[in-house]
Formats: sequence, structure tokens, C-alpha cells
Amino acid sequence: MPRPAPAQYLPLYLVTDTALCAPRAVADVVAAAVAAGVTCVQVRDKHAGGRDLVSLVAAVARAAEGRVPVLVDDRVDVYLAARELGARVDGVHVGQSDLPAGAVRRIVGVDAVVGLSAATPGQVAAAHALPAGTVDYLGIGAVHATATKPDHPAPLGVEGFATLAAGADLPCVAIGGITTADAAALRAAGAAGMAVVSAICAAADPAASTRDLAEAWRAPTGRRSR
Repeated sequence: MPRPAPAQYLPLYLVTDTALCAPRAVADVVAAAVAAGVTCVQVRDKHAGGRDLVSLVAAVARAAEGRVPVLVDDRVDVYLAARELGARVDGVHVGQSDLPAGAVRRIVGVDAVVGLSAATPGQVAAAHALPAGTVDYLGIGAVHATATKPDHPAPLGVEGFATLAAGADLPCVAIGGITTADAAALRAAGAAGMAVVSAICAAADPAASTRDLAEAWRAPTGRRSR
């Protein structure tokens, strides 16, 4: 199946956090969020071993029921293993210290989604220097400081995000401490979507939080997203 267009899956992008979801299962939170309007799910668990992470990805894929793309953070091997076991997973998202995006594309093939993190003009430029079709979208952040990824770069703020997005030809999804209060400003700044972790995973009611985020994102602004 050809990979989907970023405009379809970037608007409200959930990145999972097993600890924040607890005591609920990650798959249960994902199921509620997808039903309420999440458009993409990235499975991220830096502490899980390979076998456990494959199981987690498979559980999330079952919960998503093919309604939205399911991506694997960092671990190309886990993506391949989950696919081999029959899970419906759609691609990977890699950071600057992970496998090079060009190598990832060659490994996963033309039908998989490949996302890449970027936090500086140089990293955006390097992504553009790759052959066309290597990367589908950029994840730009951290917009705000966030405890879910302690090693994130210095916060960009919405203005910093806007500067990087303006220099990007690829669709850009904003990440890092994002809440409903950021939606209008990020759309005006050129974001194609917003990626959230704690706003859904730590919410008492993930479905209600998802609906609030989706409504905030859909609210009209003065500038169309990229």
C-alpha cells in the first residue's frame, strides 16, 4: 500500500509514553485517542527491550485498527519485526543520532513513512539535501521544555519553530510540551500538525483531551499550515 500523504496524518500526532499511560495499557489509551480524533500514533518507549517493544507495537497496531498510521520511534529493526509478525505498522521516525534517514529509507522501502527530527537550520538543510522522497516530514522541536524527553534541544518557542518551518520544504509537525493553547499559534507559524505526549497519555480522560486538541487545531487562523 502506498504511503499516505502527510496532510492526512500529521494534524494530531500522538507519541506514546508507557509510564504516563500507566496504570492503563498503552493500547487502551491509543484506542480511545484514535476514536476521538488522533490522526497518527508513534510508538515510543526508550526503556523497553526489543521483544517487549515488538509486542507493544503489535498491540498498538491492533488498537489503531488501520484507522491511522502507526509509526515506530527509532527502532527500524522493531518495525521490520512487527511487520514480519503481521502487525499493521506504517513506518518509522528517527532522530539525528539514529540511523541516517537515507539508510532507513533503503531498508524500509518506498511504501513506508519516514519521519525525521530536526532542531536547527543545518538539520533542516541536511534533510532537504537528501534525495526526494527520502523523508516524508520533519518533527521540529522541542517547542517548549518537556519532561517526556529530558535530552531534547533547547526549547525553540513558537517563534523558533516558525523560523525553521519557514525554511523547510517538507511538512513540519511541532513537538515538545504542546497543549491546546499552542494550536492556533502553531498553525499560524506554518505547522502541518502538532505532536503530543503528556497532553493525551497523562490525561485523566484521553478521549476528551484528544477531542479538545482536535477542536483547537481545527479552529480557523490567519494562515494556512504548510
